[in-house]
Amino acid sequence: MGDIRRIGTTSDILGEGPVWCPVAQALWWVDIKAPAVRRWTQATDTVDSWPMPDSVGSLAVAADGRVLVALRDRMGLFDPRTGGVAPLTAFDHGGEGIRANDGKCDRQGRFWIGTMDEGRRAQRGRLYRLDRTALTAMLDGLDVPNSLCWSPDGRTMYFADSAQRTIWAFPFDPAAGTLGERRVFVRTGDDEAPDGATVDAEGYVWSARYGGGRVVRHAPDGRIDRMQPVPASQVTSCAFGGPDLATLFITTATQRLSPEQLAGQPRAGGLFAVEVGARGLAEPRFAL
Repeated sequence: MGDIRRIGTTSDILGEGPVWCPVAQALWWVDIKAPAVRRWTQATDTVDSWPMPDSVGSLAVAADGRVLVALRDRMGLFDPRTGGVAPLTAFDHGGEGIRANDGKCDRQGRFWIGTMDEGRRAQRGRLYRLDRTALTAMLDGLDVPNSLCWSPDGRTMYFADSAQRTIWAFPFDPAAGTLGERRVFVRTGDDEAPDGATVDAEGYVWSARYGGGRVVRHAPDGRIDRMQPVPASQVTSCAFGGPDLATLFITTATQRLSPEQLAGQPRAGGLFAVEVGARGLAEPRFAL
């Protein structure tokens, strides 16, 4: 694997949800807590940021070039030309203190999005499927939903509850968008949590480890294949991008780090890139 490098100078409170746009050759991601949507354009090596009206958990590039954003209590379509967010549909959270978290499109362009209780009370989170404007609750009783990604053939969905230190694999029906009975794919140690994830062209799962300062590549049977160290402990997510989808982009966070910890990891909160000797898959656009 190559040398890891920092992209731009942004320092995110809670960077998350990187998505590569092959049309614009640009990487989109969010800072949930800023809150902001950010875009790095490779051709100019510049980062643009747009403030959001509320916490923004994740995003996807939509079929018309706008950006689907998962805000605290609703889904919207962000237009980078105007900075405006058009409402799409609202969550039925069933209580206060719930916000959107990790989300990603399946191979058919449906957006899957998890919600969580910011106060971490009593597994109040859910996993939803968004078909254009229709939100359907698919799983209940979640703490911190994360790690959404699909196998290359689209028949396995990976999903984690970070608080339970577990990534599951679900049989997935691509046509119906339904889940089968889950099995344990990976359990992590108590010193790190599985956060965002992506799948490469060989079907290996790359798992960001919050608190662990690394990204771990897992074979389809769950065994550890390799590890990529990151110069920040709070590693939040990862995605493949670049012209040949051979660059792994990694988001990180500064939240919950003491002044002493921040002094020891001055690049925490940065966006990183590294060539890891694997290629990713183009992420589907959200189907409007």
